Amino acid sequence: MFSYVAALVAVAAIAVHAQSGVANCDREYVVQSGDFCDEISAAQNVSTFQLAEVNSAVIDPLCDNLFPGETICLGVTGQDCDVVHVVAEGDNCIAIAANASITESLLLTNNPNVNAECSNIGIGEVLCTANVTIPYTPSTAA
Repeated sequence: MFSYVAALVAVAAIAVHAQSGVANCDREYVVQSGDFCDEISAAQNVSTFQLAEVNSAVIDPLCDNLFPGETICLGVTGQDCDVVHVVAEGDNCIAIAANASITESLLLTNNPNVNAECSNIGIGEVLCTANVTIPYTPSTAA
């Protein structure tokens, strides 16, 4: 009897862990060994800001607490930007916006982590370049 109950508890724990736990999550990703946030963002077409914001309850600010098998949310309903640009050496907000055929203002609106001078973007960071405003709301994580 004990082994049967233990097995049920283990299966229930795996089932709970298999989902990101974020309400209205449209896209999920299972973390692989060696993954880091900017790499996940680039490969899955999700901005660095969005990935961090949506998963703020589970991913720390340095993104150094991911573990293989963990399921994270990539975007929630109505707040999912999947049109992105990976920052390369020499990029600046004016050029990124122009290449995406959007205004610099829209680029900054959709990437609230970027300052007005665009001096805090880094190589490998992933920015939302959608041509519509993404209505991010704080605390989207469960």
